[in-house]
Order: sequence, then structure tokens, then C-alpha cells
Amino acid sequence: MAERAEKYLVVRLTSLGDVLHTLPAVAALRAGKRAAQIDWVVERRWAPVLEGSPALDHVIAFDRRDPARIFSCVKRLREMNYSCAVDFQGLFKSSLLALLSGAPRRIGFERGWAREGSAAIWYTERVVPSGQHVTEMNYALAERAGGVVPIIPQYPLRIPAGGVASVRARLQNQNVTEYIAIGPGGSWRAKCWPADRFGALCRELEKRYGMRCLVLCGPGEESLAAEVCRAAEPAKPLIFSTSLEELMAVLARARCVVAVDSGPLHLAAALGAFVVGLYGPTDPARNGPFVPHAVIVREALPGETSYRRRDSYSPAMLRISVEQVVAAVERRLGLAS
Repeated sequence: MAERAEKYLVVRLTSLGDVLHTLPAVAALRAGKRAAQIDWVVERRWAPVLEGSPALDHVIAFDRRDPARIFSCVKRLREMNYSCAVDFQGLFKSSLLALLSGAPRRIGFERGWAREGSAAIWYTERVVPSGQHVTEMNYALAERAGGVVPIIPQYPLRIPAGGVASVRARLQNQNVTEYIAIGPGGSWRAKCWPADRFGALCRELEKRYGMRCLVLCGPGEESLAAEVCRAAEPAKPLIFSTSLEELMAVLARARCVVAVDSGPLHLAAALGAFVVGLYGPTDPARNGPFVPHAVIVREALPGETSYRRRDSYSPAMLRISVEQVVAAVERRLGLAS
């Protein structure tokens, strides 16, 4: 009787930053299981980031708001006959999805380490992670599944050709060749930096070095981007609304990317761009860009690492000055005298 081929299902549904913190672990799994099939189930909105990755065989889109599509997704997972499912998310819903896939071997975090302790009831193997960064913790799951952790983290991403062509045409139309990408948006206000300071940053960088800034604008961030541009006058930063495919292309081409703790910051780092991350209530040692070339600006006091999703700017973020961020960009680009 022929031995069953190894087939691995990676479960990490959301969000963009967390998907990217998981990618090095999946690359480690691929390094240890080169002949295996490795698929990733992820929410549909983030699937374009993973499409074409050499670490994956299939990217399976998950639509959590559509019962019919959820049923169709589960049906497809069961038809794949996975030998192992690895749940990097640690939620009840993600562990249940691993169970419903039919994989006889299901790996996840031990109850005390999963984001929801109840997730652990569906695992056949529970892992206590080591390390401080989220990516290091994810490595522990990959190693249990047979992965080989590299010295330098790997981010096997492929920028879609359509995104590259679209961004090239848009930049040419605006006569933009060199630029610094600015990411003012964040999922909650407490970890954001005020728009007027981002505007002042754009003004200073254009005045000192003649480099235009592109203000990244995601869905619902139009008014924020406009506020940054008003505060930047007389400099003329360009608001750049993008699809996810275009975002990958514009980040990869940037001289530098300045952003708060957000998906665009982690995507830029994963694509090899120079990044300057602004951190306040979240800890960069745990959630910062997991690359050797990142520069972090943080002024948090002891006890201010809270991860509380507050609707007002945190004191830690307000302590970060424009001058500090300009200096960080200069240091990252080697511009300081």
C-alpha cells in the first residue's frame, strides 16, 4: 500500500501584519518539507499577498461572512486529505477550521499561549513556544511540524506583475522617480501618530532632500491622508490609494517607508524595503518588523505597553517628535552628516 503523501495546511486567517509574522515559519516548514504539499487558508482580502509564493502550493481564500462560501471552503479542505494542519492563529474558529479540514494531526499552541485557550481542545499536539517575538513563537509550531528554522528569516513573496505595471504607470504620470512612503493609518488610534506630525515630516524631507512623500491611503483613510497633505504645505506629498497588489509594488520601490505599527510597515519590511517604525503602546520586541534592517522610534515609559485599543493618541506616541523621525530616516538612508 502506497504511503500517504505529506500534505500540510497552514491556518492563519488574518490580519496582514500577523500573516507576515507567520510567513517566515511557513518558509521554515517548506525548508524542512521540500517535497510536501503546503497550502494556506487565509481571509480573502489578504490572499493576494500570498499568491505566487514559492513556499506554497495553494492559497485558499476564506470568507467568514458568507455561510455558503464557508461551507464550500471546508468542503475543499476536506477533499485535500491533509495529513497535518498547523494553526498559527490560536483562536477557537481557526482551530475548529483545522479540525474540520479532516487532518488527523493538528498542531497549535498550548492553552496558556493560544490567543483563546479554548482553541487548544481541537489540537492533537500542543506546543509551548520560546522567544519573545511573535515570529519566533510561530517558529516553534513550524519546528514541531518538521520545519527547519534559518538563521535569517525568509519572506517568500512575489509581487504581482499587474501591481508593478500599475504603480510604474501612476508614478510616471506624476513624474515621481524617488520617494519616501508614509503610512499614517493604523487599526486603532492609540498606536497612531498625529496627522500634523506626519505632514511636518513630509515637509522636512522635501525641504532638506528634495524627496517627495507618497501618503499611503487604505480604505476609509481618505480624510486622514488629506489631513496629512494639508499639514505638509507648502510641500506637495502625493496621496496614493492602492489595491493590495499595488501596495506591494509601491512599498518595494520606496527609498524608505515610515509607518506606525501596521500591515504596510510589516509588508514593507518583508519586501526588503528600508523601514522606520513608530511604536508606542505595542512592543517592537514582540510585534516589530522581524528583519535586521528596521529602525524603530519609541518613547514609551515603563508600564505603557498596554495593547489597549483606545480611541485617543497614546502619550507614548505623542512623545515622538518630528525631529526624531527625520533623524531616523537620515540614519536609515545614510543621509546624516
